[in-house]
Amino acid sequence: MNQWALFFVCFFLPWTLTFAASKQKRDTGTIPDHGVPEDTTVDPNAKDMPTCLLCVCLTGSVYCEEVSPEMSAVPALPKETTYLYARFNKITKISNKDFADMVTLKRIDLSGNLIAEIEDGAFSKLTNLEELTLAENRLTKLPMLPTKLVSFNANFNRLKTQGVKATAFKKLTRLAYLYLGNNELTAVPHLPESLRVVHLHNNKIKTITDETFCKGNTSRYLRPNIDTVRLDGNPLMLSLYPNSFICMHSLPIGHYH
Repeated sequence: MNQWALFFVCFFLPWTLTFAASKQKRDTGTIPDHGVPEDTTVDPNAKDMPTCLLCVCLTGSVYCEEVSPEMSAVPALPKETTYLYARFNKITKISNKDFADMVTLKRIDLSGNLIAEIEDGAFSKLTNLEELTLAENRLTKLPMLPTKLVSFNANFNRLKTQGVKATAFKKLTRLAYLYLGNNELTAVPHLPESLRVVHLHNNKIKTITDETFCKGNTSRYLRPNIDTVRLDGNPLMLSLYPNSFICMHSLPIGHYH
């Protein structure tokens, strides 16, 4: 036997037989291709499913907008996530575990979901969170909010006064933008000194006091930071409260009785 025949018997023939056997197993379905059957349906709520297969991940930003099939819970996020945009899905609840280890988060936008419940500690560990948007959901009450928030938007929900503590925003000393329009509030919560913009339009607020925005016991108190207040669309007659805005540079914008 010459050297070429010996090479064929010792090397090429065993390799050919092994390849053929492997191909036969794949063809009969014994070993699924890539380990995933062709009819497998991706579950967006499976915590062991890499989020970046369902969403778009770009250097700290995660975009999970209008995910198909429908996303009904907050997905597991990469540890380095700084910005989360999960708008226009079918998320119904935010639990304490959803953001438990996400200390890097600075912005969360969950607009246009079906969120009706947020557990009270859901955002408590987000020590760097600056912007939180929950607009266009079904919230009737608010959880405890992170103290470093600069902007909070809960427009177009179902918030009721009994679900928003009077001191809900008192400790948010950096809060500059507060949007609570189109809800069912009957009273104005405590407003921190840092606020620049306050939207409370289209609620059910009937009365305010001289201390809602100012300090009624002194005419020397000024509130220079606040630029814009909206109270239009409430059953409120501002003419009955002539001293309520004496500390501000401008009156509330909008149309009033």
